[in-house]
Amino acid sequence: MMVPDGSAVARRTFLRAAGAVAGGMLTCGGCGKSWRTGLKTASAAPNAAENFLALEEKIRSGMAAHAIPGVAVGIWDRGVEYVRGFGVLDVDHPVAVDGDTLFRIGSTTKTFTGTAVMRLMELGKLRLDAPVRTYLPEFTTADPTVGPRVRVRQLLNHSAGWLGDYLQDFGDGEDALSRYVQGMSDLEQLTPVGEVFAYNNAAVVAAGRLIEVVTGVPYEHAMRQLVIDPLGLEHSRFFLTDFNTDVTGARVATSHNVVAGRPVANPALFALPRSLNPAGGLISSVRDQLRYARFHLGNGAALGGQQLLSAGSVVAMRSDPGPGGTIIVELDGVGVSWLLRPSAQGVRIVQHGGSWPGQYSGLLLVPERDFALCVFTNSDGGPKLINELVADDWALQRFAGVNNLPAVQHALSPGELAPYEGRYTATVVDTTGTQETSEVRLSGEGGQLAMTLTEQNEIKRFRLAFYRPDYVLGFDTNDQPTHTRLDFLRGSRGDVEWLRRGGRLYRHHH
Repeated sequence: MMVPDGSAVARRTFLRAAGAVAGGMLTCGGCGKSWRTGLKTASAAPNAAENFLALEEKIRSGMAAHAIPGVAVGIWDRGVEYVRGFGVLDVDHPVAVDGDTLFRIGSTTKTFTGTAVMRLMELGKLRLDAPVRTYLPEFTTADPTVGPRVRVRQLLNHSAGWLGDYLQDFGDGEDALSRYVQGMSDLEQLTPVGEVFAYNNAAVVAAGRLIEVVTGVPYEHAMRQLVIDPLGLEHSRFFLTDFNTDVTGARVATSHNVVAGRPVANPALFALPRSLNPAGGLISSVRDQLRYARFHLGNGAALGGQQLLSAGSVVAMRSDPGPGGTIIVELDGVGVSWLLRPSAQGVRIVQHGGSWPGQYSGLLLVPERDFALCVFTNSDGGPKLINELVADDWALQRFAGVNNLPAVQHALSPGELAPYEGRYTATVVDTTGTQETSEVRLSGEGGQLAMTLTEQNEIKRFRLAFYRPDYVLGFDTNDQPTHTRLDFLRGSRGDVEWLRRGGRLYRHHH
């Protein structure tokens, strides 16, 4: 896949998910009290002020360490709302980031698609457990037995089983999604439908096409009607041209590559094919995303009081997970588009994130703690800060009092490592329709696995340390944690058949 300035690798992982300070404000819900004048509200944690100061220092140090020009962050913590911008939109034109700065949110868009499906379900126009062909009679899969059986729910919980990284561009017309779904008929069926979690952009685009069919309007228009406008998300649209007419003075965070440890502006990276909009196309601000998060922490009412979903449907979106596994973190599985993550305390963590070259984001909810965290970045260094804040325990511990499941690494013998060794491959269909292959090679070394990843002729090396059977922690070449967890899947005979990395399946070539 050819992308300007060598960002092909970043586009392959799409839809997985210093400087000046501006626009900072913390208020207790409804009281209007400024962060800078102190924090005295019964709903806030006793150490809230210390937590926010530590967060600001964490972000500043991460920006400097990972070459991130701009960050926007929003937190809702038991009645306290915090929205702040750090750094600048563009290193060449240093305008300050604030809470209304526009970023591409990437795969967090999937939760908007899921929310729209739930609204249509309550309106009687869709059923989660109905076959997809109920609404798309022409829907065809490479395995002819799957098309008639796959359910709407399986499009949204990433268990459809076919190749998911299908990124082909079908133009800017209103037929982009219909043409995309027609092209899905050639995607290889990797695992049986409904049985295995494997992150699937293509399946979510198919769900977006269902929304078009049952509403009779293009996906983007339906999303405005069903979710965006009722929630009052004034800085959330799918096309930059819409901001020119709808939003006065809207400012966009420029995408940046990292070259020789420094951010380099590359505005061309912001573009995304219309055919991928249901899986990752929304452009939004951190203030809007925090309002959206509060909706999903609540009882289904918009902030203005309109009942958008029943309380039961809000809970259902983060319940009844499909198959579990890993995607950076461990998952119980996926509900209706939300990634459902366990904690050591037994409290469920609900999250999503987004990746597109130079635009990386994370959204984290802990409903039992009335907590939400949203963070946006405008650099290819962004994933490192996102993982520190969203995948690791740092923010969860301080604000919500929860931790990841424990993971104590231990060494395996050469004989125990042998079944995992060898070559693994995964396929991506790029924006031009060309198939590309990424490769992982694993070898036993010092009781752990040495991993060599090759994508687009770029080679990266990691160390994988086991912490329980078939589950590993990732470390970089400096032996620093990457805050990522991966796992292996076994076949019916007990052989290691797949490595699951970033939610994607890499086939083991024995």
